[in-house]
Amino acid sequence: MLSRVANSMYWMSRYIERAENIARSMEVNSHMVLDMPGEELKEWGPLVTIMGDHKVFLERYENASQENVIQFLAFDRSNPNSIISAVSAARENARIIRPSIPTELWECINALYLYVTRKAVSQQVFASPHEFCQVVKSSSHTFLGIMEATMTHGEAWHFFRLGRTLERADQTTRLLDVKYFILLPTVDYVGTPIDDIQWAAVLRSASAFEMYRQHYGVIQPDQVVEFLLLDRDFPRAVLYCLNRAEESLRAISGTHEGMFHSLPEQRLGQLRSEFMYMRVEEIISAGLHEFLDNTQYRLNVVGQAIFDRFFSLHPNG
Repeated sequence: MLSRVANSMYWMSRYIERAENIARSMEVNSHMVLDMPGEELKEWGPLVTIMGDHKVFLERYENASQENVIQFLAFDRSNPNSIISAVSAARENARIIRPSIPTELWECINALYLYVTRKAVSQQVFASPHEFCQVVKSSSHTFLGIMEATMTHGEAWHFFRLGRTLERADQTTRLLDVKYFILLPTVDYVGTPIDDIQWAAVLRSASAFEMYRQHYGVIQPDQVVEFLLLDRDFPRAVLYCLNRAEESLRAISGTHEGMFHSLPEQRLGQLRSEFMYMRVEEIISAGLHEFLDNTQYRLNVVGQAIFDRFFSLHPNG
């Protein structure tokens, strides 16, 4: 298939997944704020930090108030990682390859774009972001359902799944990091009912609460980390995403399982193998934040290798 079509499929899915997960992070943070006493700036500021956009935010806003953070993460077009920027980029990629995607898919993306642009001029979202976040998440689910049900699961579809699963793996680590940064100023709430409420909010932000309770029962921090990082069957767990990403990468390249013929296959295979044999006790003892940060870096390395191999004007690797 054409490189530009593969590139647009890959990034279209990544951008929609990114928009959904930013909405998830905003939603879980708004729930945590309700349960956490303290100053507003301490509660919303960490959300910008975990997205990796703290420097850009400080250049444009005086403080990390709820309204400023929501504006920056949801509606600021100068922020390339905002919801409106991600949805706009997904729409542009879909427009480029309209003949290659189902009409229903284009209509879904376009409807989401129009909704987000309308809400950008509404003050209601700043006071209560829940409804806005819910619509963004539901639209992403519809987008995924249309893609799964109406498109041939060939090479183009595998580029779509590759982008989605890598983005989801990265964003799941960031959802966990929300909890870390909220607790960073103090450990006074560890082991208290507030602590339990926050871990439950993290699970709900990943739509994982019910599945976690079925598997583990009582909420325990180490088990929440294990479920969201190392579970092989839950669709938002990092290991699950890495497994599906490697399957799609092998389908694209025609490489048999257990082998690699390119740099992205090697990088992704190494990361997946480490997760396969990792124990949650090792993660916690080494430092959860440090582990999450390293995972995000290595996912970026995989993404760069994929770009160099499949989308660059001068492919290599």
